[in-house]
Amino acid sequence: MIITIGGVAGSGTTTAAKALSEKLNYPFVSAGGLFRQMAEEHGMSVIEFNKYSENNANIDIELDKRQAQIAKESENLVVEGRLSAYFIDADLKIYFTAPLDVRAQRVCDRENKSIEQAKEEILTREESEALRYKEIHNIDINNMDTYDLIINTNSFNPDSIVEIILTTLKVI
Repeated sequence: MIITIGGVAGSGTTTAAKALSEKLNYPFVSAGGLFRQMAEEHGMSVIEFNKYSENNANIDIELDKRQAQIAKESENLVVEGRLSAYFIDADLKIYFTAPLDVRAQRVCDRENKSIEQAKEEILTREESEALRYKEIHNIDINNMDTYDLIINTNSFNPDSIVEIILTTLKVI
């Protein structure tokens, strides 16, 4: 069973994906982890590599290829990444969302930033990613048609989210 989990910044994708992989005893792959690995391979910090990737579509394409290849070689896997559902032939494709205020508070708590700074960074990142995904892959990140399950994580803690996903897996 291959499961992808994507969503907007601060929606809890990494936390829930890790918890789900532990509960199912499936390996976990994070697009962010692959991105950090690629930065290291290029001898750059993540910040340097992020800047570099803004003007180099090949980075996004390579990241997507790596995720897809790992999934092809796996029988069971939980993959977390913003575009994973588009590049992986998954049995269940999940998307997380939450109100901006909630996501900003999570980012604020996690990264020790002001709520205003977190909101501004989230909105800037989302605008940049939407343009980049459209330009590189012709993907409208706001189109939810590719997902099987959409969860507003505002009302649920990570354990409850995992239970929702496990319940969904029983019926597919």
